[in-house]
Amino acid sequence: MTRADIVDAARQSIARGSKSFAAASHLFAPDTRERAWLLYSWCRACDDMADGQDHGHGMRAVDDPMARLARLTELSEAALAGQQTGDPPFEALRLVVAETGLPAVFVRHHLAGFALDAEGWRPQTEDDLLTYCYHVAGVVGCMMAVVMGVAPDDAATLDRACDLGLAFQLSNIARDIDEDAGAGRCYLPRAWLAEAGVVPDRLMAAEHRPALVAMVRRLTDRAAAFEQAARHGTPALAWRSAWAVLAAASIYGGIGRRVAALGGHAWDQRVTTSAAEKLAAVARAGWQAARRQALYGAPVAPSAAGWQRPAAG
Repeated sequence: MTRADIVDAARQSIARGSKSFAAASHLFAPDTRERAWLLYSWCRACDDMADGQDHGHGMRAVDDPMARLARLTELSEAALAGQQTGDPPFEALRLVVAETGLPAVFVRHHLAGFALDAEGWRPQTEDDLLTYCYHVAGVVGCMMAVVMGVAPDDAATLDRACDLGLAFQLSNIARDIDEDAGAGRCYLPRAWLAEAGVVPDRLMAAEHRPALVAMVRRLTDRAAAFEQAARHGTPALAWRSAWAVLAAASIYGGIGRRVAALGGHAWDQRVTTSAAEKLAAVARAGWQAARRQALYGAPVAPSAAGWQRPAAG
C-alpha cells in the first residue's frame, strides 16, 4: 500500500465514523489533516474490533473480547516497531509514529482502555471513571496534540489536550447510556448508582429516569469544565490547528449540552448536531482562534478541571 492509499482509507473512515470530527478536520493545514485522519483511522479500527462495531455503529457484546484485544495489540505493537501489517488502520498508525515521533506510551495507554472493557471492568468511583476516560479518549487528545506539532514533553499543553478528550468521552457516555446498557455496559460510577438507589441492571427503567437525568447532568457538567479548561491549550497551537480544535470542542460539546437539555427524553433518539449547527460552530471557532491569546492565554492550573492525567512514563 502506498501512503496515498492509506491516507485515502483513513479519510473514508473518518467520513463514515464521525461527521463531527470529519468536519473539524478540514480546518487543519493539509499535512496535519492527513495525520489526524491516520490517527483517527487507527483509533476507530481498535474500537470497532473490540466492540464488534462498524465505524462506531452497532455495538454489541462480543464473545471473544480477549482474543480481539490480543489481535489489536499485536497489530499495534507491530506498527510501533515500524513493521508493515498490510492492514490500513495499523499502517496508518505506523505512518503517524514515523512522521511525528508519537510516543509509544500513549499508544499503549490507549490500548489499556480496551483491556478494561475486555475484562468487564466498571468504575466504582468518579475517579475510576475519569481514569477510564483518559485511556479511551484523554490520551487520544494527547496524541492529537503531537500530530499538531506539540512536543511530547510539553506537559501543560498535553494536559489541556487531555482535558478535551475527557470532555468528549463524558459527553459520549451521557449520550450513549441506553446503547451501552443494551450491550451490558454501564459507565456511571457504582457509587453514584448506590447513592441514587439505582440497580445497574435496571438502569433504563422508568422509575429510575429522574435519578438517571441527575447523574447525566453530573457527567455533562464535568464535560463542560474539561472543555473550558482545554481551550486554554489553544494558544500553543498554530492558528489552523486551534481553529479545528475549537470547532471540535464546540460541535462535540453541543452534544453534551443537548443531552442535558433534553432531560428524560435524551435517549428517545441518538443526539447529533445538524449541518447548520456545525457551520455555526466552525464560524465561531474561527473568531475564537484568531483571538485565542486574549481569550485563553491566561495560565491554567493543572487541576483546573479537578483531575490530573497519569504520568506518561
